[in-house]
Amino acid sequence: MRARPDVVAHRGASAEVAEHTLAAYRRALDDGADGLECDVRLTRDGVLVCVHDRRVNRTSNGRGVVSTLELAELAELDFGSWHSRPDHPDEAPDLDRTAVLTLERLLDVVASHPRPVRLAIETKHPTRYAGLVEATLVGLLERFGMASAAGNGKDRVQVMSFAPSGLRRIRLLAPGLPTVHLMRRVPLRCRDGSVSVSATIAGPSLEAVKAFPSYVERAHARGHEVHVWTVDTTADVDAMCALGVDVLITNTPVTVLARLDELMPRVRSGGLRSGRG
Repeated sequence: MRARPDVVAHRGASAEVAEHTLAAYRRALDDGADGLECDVRLTRDGVLVCVHDRRVNRTSNGRGVVSTLELAELAELDFGSWHSRPDHPDEAPDLDRTAVLTLERLLDVVASHPRPVRLAIETKHPTRYAGLVEATLVGLLERFGMASAAGNGKDRVQVMSFAPSGLRRIRLLAPGLPTVHLMRRVPLRCRDGSVSVSATIAGPSLEAVKAFPSYVERAHARGHEVHVWTVDTTADVDAMCALGVDVLITNTPVTVLARLDELMPRVRSGGLRSGRG
């Protein structure tokens, strides 16, 4: 039997609660997710916040580009009410569900959680701040003792990006951190199972793996874990488990966990699995 993959909540339990809110991450942890995924952007005053889009228009009641707004301005916006809450339709908004989430606050949650939790941090590029994003990220991780192979850093935190430049900066600033090469498609140069020279883990999309399923075995043969996004249905869970992927990144952690419980028992060793690379 293949090893059970870890389940990482994409922007939190984002199918149930507004993405990147503290409530979405708490929901994912309550559901039993092995890890959390977030996107980070740098505000005008140098704070890393968990926001996917370049602009706040889609996920808040405001408008504007994240990099041109200060944290205090973002704090005035509602990042949760756009998302329906069928489980609590009459519930009044609260800060966990509506406030902008800083990466520092999310790191607090991960560091204080009673069980080990993965944290996958995606740096978004292009951005006007370029390398300042990675420098700020590594500085923050150092404050939490998560930027090196010592302590729990290597097992707990990994940095992801589509941008080779972002991965390269992380490798230079914090060579002990696992880095994930995100791929919407598997490029020809990587079909032998390789990843970017600055990455240790493969991060193909679900569509990429479906189009080129042998990539998983080839990546494993080269010593790379394979973390696939976003896997939300039981059929896709079955397909990815059959291929032996290492991490399922999902918007619906409760659904994926329930299916994994049917396919294979959960065995907790008391620590996170280290990357192959």
